[in-house]
Amino acid sequence: MSADTREKINWSNVKTVARTDLKQLIQAKDFWVPMSLLGSFFFIIIPAILLVTITKIGSVDVVSNISQTLEVLPASARDQIQGDTPGGQTGYALAVFLFAPVAVIVPLTISTAVGAATIVGERERGTGEFLAHSPASAREIYLGKLVASLIPGYFTTVVGFGAYSLIVNLTVGPEVGGWFFPTQQWWTMILWVLPPFLAICLSLVLRLSARVRSTAAAQQASGLVSLPLIMIAYSQSTGVLFGAGYLSIYLGAFAWAVAIFSLNRGVRSVTRSRLLGVAAGI
Repeated sequence: MSADTREKINWSNVKTVARTDLKQLIQAKDFWVPMSLLGSFFFIIIPAILLVTITKIGSVDVVSNISQTLEVLPASARDQIQGDTPGGQTGYALAVFLFAPVAVIVPLTISTAVGAATIVGERERGTGEFLAHSPASAREIYLGKLVASLIPGYFTTVVGFGAYSLIVNLTVGPEVGGWFFPTQQWWTMILWVLPPFLAICLSLVLRLSARVRSTAAAQQASGLVSLPLIMIAYSQSTGVLFGAGYLSIYLGAFAWAVAIFSLNRGVRSVTRSRLLGVAAGI
């Protein structure tokens, strides 16, 4: 390990790098406007339409038929379903189980899009040389870029999850006896399982961003990396929601261990030569 990665971290430099990137991101309307629409579509618009429709049509045959399909869920999941009417039970199942991918796909998509361009973008904008000769070490630059990529994903999760929770409690809550969301399984997924998967994905994406020669190449490569991780995170988060005892705790602990290892290895991908474009090839 080089001396640059062993030296003590100056967190002021990390914050400066992250703040600069976030300021540029806020000014990039061509990025955050589509991402905001994406988050609104999955967290608010689709859930609101489906849940309002399900809970308002009550005992219509369609809802009864849908509620019968709940029998295919695992026994642990069926035991959690609340509500005395088909509409209430269906709404509960949709709110708690069906929309699990939302909390995984949206933050991973947004943070990956930011991380893919964060390092190679410096070279394309011509600011890589300035950053390479700044007082910040390569490790501090890497951590600053990581923070700047994580914040949009976490911000989207907090805002979107809060809006989604409000919609669920207002539409389904009256059908199942009051406000019930977030459930314990959702808290576990959001606070314990999702963060390390997000960190793992970004650690790989930042490595790619440091090695490729263009933002387009970084985005294409990051898609190949993030898609399998999204699928894994989705399958595991669904298992958490279905109720798997302490498995979710063990899963989160394992994911955190992998994330820490991957992030530590990823520090080596950011070098001053790559910021200058001297060693940009994979």
